[in-house]
Amino acid sequence: MSKVVTFGELMLRLAPEYYLRFVQSDKYEATFGGAEANVAVSLANYGMDVAFVSKLPSHEIGQAAVNSLRKFGVDTSKIVRGGERVGIYYCEKGASQRPSKVIYDRAHSSIATATTADFDWDAIFEGTEWFHFTGITPALSDDVAAICLEACKAAKSKNITISCDLNYRKKLWSCEKAGKVMDELCQYVDYLIANEEDAKDVFGIEADNTDIDAGKLNMDGYISVADKLTKRFGFKGVAITLRESLSANDNYFSGLLYCDGKAHFSKRYLMHIVDRVGGGDSFGAGLIYSLISGFDAQDCVEYAVAASVLKHSIEGDYNMVSAAEVKTLMKGNASGRVQR
Repeated sequence: MSKVVTFGELMLRLAPEYYLRFVQSDKYEATFGGAEANVAVSLANYGMDVAFVSKLPSHEIGQAAVNSLRKFGVDTSKIVRGGERVGIYYCEKGASQRPSKVIYDRAHSSIATATTADFDWDAIFEGTEWFHFTGITPALSDDVAAICLEACKAAKSKNITISCDLNYRKKLWSCEKAGKVMDELCQYVDYLIANEEDAKDVFGIEADNTDIDAGKLNMDGYISVADKLTKRFGFKGVAITLRESLSANDNYFSGLLYCDGKAHFSKRYLMHIVDRVGGGDSFGAGLIYSLISGFDAQDCVEYAVAASVLKHSIEGDYNMVSAAEVKTLMKGNASGRVQR
């Protein structure tokens, strides 16, 4: 039985080699990824019992997607098979002042055409302690939003802790639609995860004196954002990633965990980025792992941020690091020197 269950879409990722642009490349590397699947892989790599729930076609590409999770020890037995296609996204890595780009080709994917009849949440949640989803999943269709709501209601009835990463995607839905749907779903959420923009885009809550594009952050403003979110929804905790972008390759990165009326900020890292995709998912997975493991609030945010920093050094969506590696960085060993 799985201690943690995540629910979302697993996609095929097609990316040009190195830093080539879409229009330059004549071949693409094929891997798999998706927000909740990325969280599941991280947790499995930390030694946790985790299952990923989705709907994928029964053909070979669907099976390849399933296999990409199995090799890390993620329980895939709860994935429903059916539908006709695996969603695709194309990823072009940015460099210097040129930003990364993502193009979606996910319309009519198996999970986007799923209905509430596809999932028996009482059976899925047997023995489960934690349920995680993101704002990407209910954005796929009204039916999938209804599935998320059913899942949240079932989890709450079983006293399962629920976490959600807002993960607003303007290419999937409008701010107005996201606000309406996520407002209902967040009534069931215990721990909310967001970044500098999500709270503003989805709920109209923003930090004062902050210019995201200029990389200028006001830490006191984010405490206010977390407090407002907590008071509105009654969250046990709000975690916010704090990214200061110097360029596509170099960012300062830190995080905030607000709980019990107190703000806990992590140390601030200067990262040189290999692959940014999945960075927020690795933060979320780190938070879930540390909370389940009983870390205090300060160590929770330190672990989550260290996990995300390491992910930025790894190609692909999945964060392929161990808990021991995260703890080493968390404790201050950030030199990157060769380990012999």
